Amino acid sequence: MRLLLVEDDNHVAAALSAILSKHGFEVTHARSGEEALQALLPDTGAPFGVVLLDLGLPDQDGFEVCGKIRKRTATPVIMVTARADVRSRIHGLNLGADDYVVKPYDTMELLARIHAVSRRTAAHDPGHGTEESPADSHPPLRLGPVTIELPTRQVSVNGTTVSLTRKEFDLLALLAQRPGVVFRREQIISEVWRTSWEGTGRTLEVHIASLRSKLRMPALIETVRGVGYRLVAPAG
Repeated sequence: MRLLLVEDDNHVAAALSAILSKHGFEVTHARSGEEALQALLPDTGAPFGVVLLDLGLPDQDGFEVCGKIRKRTATPVIMVTARADVRSRIHGLNLGADDYVVKPYDTMELLARIHAVSRRTAAHDPGHGTEESPADSHPPLRLGPVTIELPTRQVSVNGTTVSLTRKEFDLLALLAQRPGVVFRREQIISEVWRTSWEGTGRTLEVHIASLRSKLRMPALIETVRGVGYRLVAPAG
């Protein structure tokens, strides 16, 4: 897999590139936001499987770069940064990032997240397989003012489309297919992230917070303390 590493610190980039190369990745290093955007142009070779994006870049903020990347390509973006506050995580996810890893991180954690994002992207690639999926004929899920179109992965509230990331949609769709049923955190992580790695739990919390914010319905997804989450179908 080709991987674009956007990191202005050459020492960090060299060390991480060496590790990634040992695990079979073909790494291209971009030292600035502009270099990253140029590397993602269609005529620069085979497409990248994942972008690892540092937020502290010399020419422009990483959040701005993420927004520009998302406008021109669906390539998965994993933000890698020292900014650990929840607000920054939610902002990154709202801009279209697929995951958010806080420095310092464990290398195996980062590799697990890269592989998880790649698997999910491949599973939702329109060109991946030609047989009709059972979901193609699935009727819309209607939960009060919320409508979820599984085949087209569209969500609307009172008729207004709400833009969700891949993970946000997968998470909402999972809970919405069984309203009122409590999903354990481990089960959600397994089905949405396709991993059993415990550290993904923090990412789950951020995605839940982002969904509540985007849908403007904080009571839609209820936290069941010590267990997990459930979707509470609104009336009307």
